[in-house]
Amino acid sequence: MTREEIHSKLALLPDLPGCYIMRNSENEIIYIGKAKNLRSRVKSYFQQKHEGKTALLVADIDHFEFIVTKTNKESLLLEISLIKQYQPKYNIKLKQGTMYPYLKVTNEKDPQLIITSIVEDDGGVYFGPYPHVYAATETQQFIQKVYPLRKCARNSKRACLYYSMGQCIGCCDHDVTQEEYATQIQKISRFLNGEVKEIKQNLVEKMHDAAERLDFEQAADYRDQIRYIETTVEKQTIMSRDYTNRDVFAFFMDKGWLSIQVFLLRQSTIIKREAALFPCYGTPEDELLSFIMQFYQEQNHILPKEILVPKGIDTELLAETLETTVRIPKRGNKKSMLDLATTNSELALNEKFLLIERSKHKTVGAIQELSEALGIAYIETIEAFDHSNIQGTNPVSAMVVYKDGKPERKAYRKYKIKTVEGSHEFATTQEVIRRRYTRLLREQKPLPDLILMDGGKIQVRAAKEVLEDELGLDIPVAGMVKDNKHRTASLLFNDELVELDPRSQAFHLVQRIQDEVHRFAITFHRQVRGKNSFSSQLDQVEGVGPKTRTKVLKHFKTMKKMREAELEEFQKLGIPLKVAENIKESFKTEVPK
Repeated sequence: MTREEIHSKLALLPDLPGCYIMRNSENEIIYIGKAKNLRSRVKSYFQQKHEGKTALLVADIDHFEFIVTKTNKESLLLEISLIKQYQPKYNIKLKQGTMYPYLKVTNEKDPQLIITSIVEDDGGVYFGPYPHVYAATETQQFIQKVYPLRKCARNSKRACLYYSMGQCIGCCDHDVTQEEYATQIQKISRFLNGEVKEIKQNLVEKMHDAAERLDFEQAADYRDQIRYIETTVEKQTIMSRDYTNRDVFAFFMDKGWLSIQVFLLRQSTIIKREAALFPCYGTPEDELLSFIMQFYQEQNHILPKEILVPKGIDTELLAETLETTVRIPKRGNKKSMLDLATTNSELALNEKFLLIERSKHKTVGAIQELSEALGIAYIETIEAFDHSNIQGTNPVSAMVVYKDGKPERKAYRKYKIKTVEGSHEFATTQEVIRRRYTRLLREQKPLPDLILMDGGKIQVRAAKEVLEDELGLDIPVAGMVKDNKHRTASLLFNDELVELDPRSQAFHLVQRIQDEVHRFAITFHRQVRGKNSFSSQLDQVEGVGPKTRTKVLKHFKTMKKMREAELEEFQKLGIPLKVAENIKESFKTEVPK
């Protein structure tokens, strides 16, 4: 994705909380972040100057995506889950630190309240995850004082110190019934689910009493306990109240396109988001039903215990086929999660439409502007040429093709100049134009609507002579005239300079074409020059004839591989030891570049 495309996408970001996902050119996730306002946060990466690690990150970003959440707290929890799953290389602190923990009541004869970062299907009761690690630890210690479970080892033969301090339920001193444990666990559950008003009020009173006694250290301890409780047990609407594994499917339909979003919830947290955009040829409900079936049958996704879908979906058919529970939520946290998936579906589709509109303005709109500027009906296909050589050596030419303003890379062509010695723009242009359009005529293939030469009068005149005088073709030819910075400033067309508005899409299109054909020609010239250098060095080695040279070139392909090869590798090609030694010796006297 070009910087221009990135800036176009930035304008589409919503003023909502969520997570943003940065990817490199290999489509690898390199950074995941959260934001209260996605638009302002993500824009800051591309519209401000950065130093150090941030500058390295920004330089590595090729494209990005985002997920909208309802609150900033939800975006934080989602960020934690995504980082844990993908471990991007720029999220160093979160990767190297302890994963955000759960509080767990263990499933055993004498249960404990412990902190863990691993959730297992072991019958334990889990609460979390908690993004504030220290607050979770302090809350665990507070609960052990207020609602103690077992804190000592099971093999204690007498009452432990914690029991004496009131922080252990006392299984080390006497048998504790399962009913007593169940009551205590129920109190812990209510506390961690937000029923903390009574306990907080008690702590507030103790804090005030300590302050009145001028025991400010004790008062500060009570204050910190209140803060830890508030941080740890704050309601988290992105999480369900239970730990049922479920998948959420939602859609948004507009202008014949269907946008589907899938949220995979595991252990009460979104661990993955999948999205699909495609034309809809039936009803959106039928298309979604088909998508869900393929999602599990063809992509090997594990069926959850519950699937949430929007209204209109045949839940009975889906449940019977997949053999799992399928529901249409109408209220509460499940409905909130479905609405969130629907919102992301709508945003994804609107983003696609806006990007298409901007893309059309850059391509089709640019073609229309260029057609009007040159007085041509409509320029559907453009073929552009550029030549490359260094002081007349290894001359080559290259051609790129643009159709409706977009590059057609499969149609690109490379030309080694055969009839011209040295640097001769006029003759080089004539050879390439002659070869290209003689072949198109012979193969009866479509001709372009416009030919662009990366040069001025000499190249335009050379091209027109071949086209009109030799081939009898009437194809418009324009030269891309450059300024002193080697950038296209205007077009030479019909012996007149046609100035293009630097702010117009037509101007930017011509510049993109010029950059692309120049890049293609330079790359081809480097390849040819490298191969010729390789070949010429071998020609000067004693004992190397045409057949040996061909063997070596075909096998090693690069000078680097040949330089690093052992003598035995040359001998395997049937090359005598003495000749192989001569080849290796030639690299010792090679002049460093």
